[in-house]
Amino acid sequence: MFALVIGLGPASASADLEIHKDYSLSDAVWAVTTVRVKSNMVDAYLEGIKKTWLSQCEVQKSLQQVDDCSILISELPDSGDFNVVLMTKYRNGEMLAPDKARYDAFVAKVGAAQQKASTQQAQRDYPAMREITGEYRLRALTMK
Repeated sequence: MFALVIGLGPASASADLEIHKDYSLSDAVWAVTTVRVKSNMVDAYLEGIKKTWLSQCEVQKSLQQVDDCSILISELPDSGDFNVVLMTKYRNGEMLAPDKARYDAFVAKVGAAQQKASTQQAQRDYPAMREITGEYRLRALTMK
């Protein structure tokens, strides 16, 4: 029995998948931030996110700089490493690179004063409410 188990080990290890042959990755990239918000502060945090992150995302969507933005919240706010997830979907990885024209279009639509106010609110209010626990860039995988 021991020899059989040892003999099967290498066979399963050699079953490596190959990108493009066995699976493909999406062009789209999701920027995902996991956040641990104090459970009694979730509503206040979401109120702030609506005024800052989400409103700026709506501007980016209108400028076709991002495809979508989503907020997920845990039904169990005191369990795990995070209880809020912020996700931004970009058409491709190139949309994540710095670009002066995109930046200028964003500032022109949001307004420099609004952008500064959002940044000040985030710097003033958010540290007492939350801790960012992770930042990820993800692509959808499709098996062939």
